[in-house]
Amino acid sequence: MIALREMGVLPHNIFIDKQSGKDFNRPQYKKLVRKLKKDDLLYIKSIDRLGRSYEEILRQWRYLTKDRGIDIAVLDMPLLDTRRGKDLMGTFLSDIVLQVLSFVAENERASIRQRQAEGIAAAKARGTPCGRPPRPLPENYPNAYRRWKEGEITGTAAAKECGMPLATFLYRAETYKKAAFL
Repeated sequence: MIALREMGVLPHNIFIDKQSGKDFNRPQYKKLVRKLKKDDLLYIKSIDRLGRSYEEILRQWRYLTKDRGIDIAVLDMPLLDTRRGKDLMGTFLSDIVLQVLSFVAENERASIRQRQAEGIAAAKARGTPCGRPPRPLPENYPNAYRRWKEGEITGTAAAKECGMPLATFLYRAETYKKAAFL
């Protein structure tokens, strides 16, 4: 935000998605692309803020610059500024830098996922509970569960009685059944 403001970008022209850059199916990114017009200038703090997929970054870059006629300036990589070097050599150098940085961005995403999986596995091995603790079962759950198991009501009706989605009712039924046999 600070870097974009320093470049003179007005707050209403700053678009931020609070989700992974693994793809370009992001609400604020789509809104930004709709708003951009030919000869506009798009500032990006760093290439990994644009996306994390090598192929998609290259595809979006070409779409914005070639198809839409938009200039892009990556603030932390001055070589990636389409306003400069529009000759063959400048385009060639920009393409090489873009490909390298796109590769690095995707590779970093893969590393993050691997570290996350390793951390979760280590926590589980230590017996540390992962994820959000389950909500307590509603008071009427045992009765709804019994009636469902005996075929008096459907799973959908039992779930509705308990105020939960069917998938949650069925998932909780598995743990409830196991707990009943302990």
